[in-house]
Amino acid sequence: MIGPGRPQFVLFGSSIVQQSFKVGGWGAILADLYDRKADILLRGYSGWNSRGALQVLYQIFPKEAAVQPSLVIVYFGGNDAMHPHPSGLGAHVPLPEYLENMKKIYLHLKSLSEKTRIIFLTSPPVNEAMIREHFGNAHDNQDRTNESCHIYAEALVGLCKQLDAKVVNLWTAIQQREDWATTCLTDGIHFSPEGSKIVVKEILKVIKEADWEPSLNWMSMPTEFDEDSPYYIVHPNGKTTINCSNHISRWKTEWTTTGITSKL
Repeated sequence: MIGPGRPQFVLFGSSIVQQSFKVGGWGAILADLYDRKADILLRGYSGWNSRGALQVLYQIFPKEAAVQPSLVIVYFGGNDAMHPHPSGLGAHVPLPEYLENMKKIYLHLKSLSEKTRIIFLTSPPVNEAMIREHFGNAHDNQDRTNESCHIYAEALVGLCKQLDAKVVNLWTAIQQREDWATTCLTDGIHFSPEGSKIVVKEILKVIKEADWEPSLNWMSMPTEFDEDSPYYIVHPNGKTTINCSNHISRWKTEWTTTGITSKL
């Protein structure tokens, strides 16, 4: 491990997570916002469902680890919600089992430390016509429908209410934008940069409103090595330097406190 130690935020999920570090992806945006504040760690596994997640949960998040994550953002559900294949193979997980799996994930993560925070992301909506356009007949007999994603999303929201866990209902959030079906998705399933922006806004809203101590709000967390230095660019007065360690770059201003607006 390299030092000095920073808080660790882990993104854990299927392809929605695995692809989140691409240009304009929601994971990449979070990594940019939290630079010099937290390390954003990617644990995304394309094609996985909640069953697969449980099989490796203790390997990815061992209880005996010297450092435990400050935040884990969990996404599973879109693959679980696919219709069952006649062969019995495939990603589908029945709803009751899915909820039990997600509960087990939550309880394990919660047991890691008193300071480990958790946010669940529900299944987002899908554009079924776009899926057919991009994947052809690859999803035959195991369809991914917007209605099934809705059912699994609402069920996860209900579970999180029972557990008093934080959750972002992506199925609802994405569809607040009228043109979501064509602008927020790339292939009918995964997020475009516009879709990723909505994901980030909803995550930041949860973090901002949570009564967590210490705060995990990117604008409140301490900046690494923020001391004044004679090696910074010289101030126009010619006598001091300009400490830029806490400067908010122009491309970050839309994510400042006043810029975070959830439509939910």
